[in-house]
Amino acid sequence: MVTIQGVLIFLSLLVWQAAAPAPQPTPEPPVQLAPGVSFIRSVAVPGRGPDGNTVIFDAPDGLVVVDTGRHAYHSDAILAFARAKQRPIVAIVNTHWHLDHSTGNARLKAVFPNARIYTSTAIDRAVAPGGFLARNLVDAEKMAAQADLPPVTREEIQIFLGTMRATGGLRPDVPLTSSGTMTIGGRAFDVHVSNDAVTDADVWLYDPVSKIAVIGDIVTVPVPYFETACPDGWKSAMDAVWATAFDTVIPGHGKPMTRADFDTYRQGFAPFIDCVRSSADAGTCSAAWVTATSSLIGEDAARRKAVADNMNYYVSYLRKTAGKAADCRASVSVEGRRGALRRLRSFD
Repeated sequence: MVTIQGVLIFLSLLVWQAAAPAPQPTPEPPVQLAPGVSFIRSVAVPGRGPDGNTVIFDAPDGLVVVDTGRHAYHSDAILAFARAKQRPIVAIVNTHWHLDHSTGNARLKAVFPNARIYTSTAIDRAVAPGGFLARNLVDAEKMAAQADLPPVTREEIQIFLGTMRATGGLRPDVPLTSSGTMTIGGRAFDVHVSNDAVTDADVWLYDPVSKIAVIGDIVTVPVPYFETACPDGWKSAMDAVWATAFDTVIPGHGKPMTRADFDTYRQGFAPFIDCVRSSADAGTCSAAWVTATSSLIGEDAARRKAVADNMNYYVSYLRKTAGKAADCRASVSVEGRRGALRRLRSFD
């Protein structure tokens, strides 16, 4: 069985067992979330890596695109939207550097070369020697040299290799290093930079007109993806999102969420991390997550088991490096250790 963590985030982590190419899907039609705000939901395709969700704001100067996906079919949907609206793409905002959110940058800029990329500088460490993507590049090149790769695997690897040959398309034209109000494309946003969360620095936007927050992988349904994560900073990022007056949150993967949906996810996150940092059995931690987020996961038994299996994996993954990803720069906070101790009796 191909588990969720095996298909999400990084192409170079994919090991697909596919004998023929997976279909090239047609993304879901754009949905208007509010006047001047549209949503293209990522389409999950068995045998292929994911694409992150895209939100498009209609601004006075043109379109502001938040996250550009991985595959050509996803970026093609963004470009088709721009053609239908007869409006230029003037800005690309990447919530973070994970390639399912940023590979499409180059395709969009090939059509709209004046579009400026707004994101953090966290990509620099990821592609530097020894960085996460640099390490995975070595593995991907070895895989690409294998003669017996399934066609889908080879195609996905080539997408990754192509992106890594042109990492300039992942870097910001406008580096975002601190939070504040910013005008992008003539439209005002509350721009937030959350350090040491899902990555070294995650960007999320709050649009006060529509009361929509676009938060990237600060939320991914049905499970968080911890490959590059600092859980303590991640918790703080969710608390910062909660403190805004949003009505709707757009996660990095999954459907638009209400405040209640978001809080369900947020309230399940901290106890899971505390459980990871306790001596509780991994199954106890994963079961607690499934219970806490049941309204988001649904009642399908196979889906619930898949979520539990993936959370079991992340318990082991995080415990290897003291309750955080190996690539996390931050130390586990004192409060994080105290939280685990406070809840220890609940888990053990």
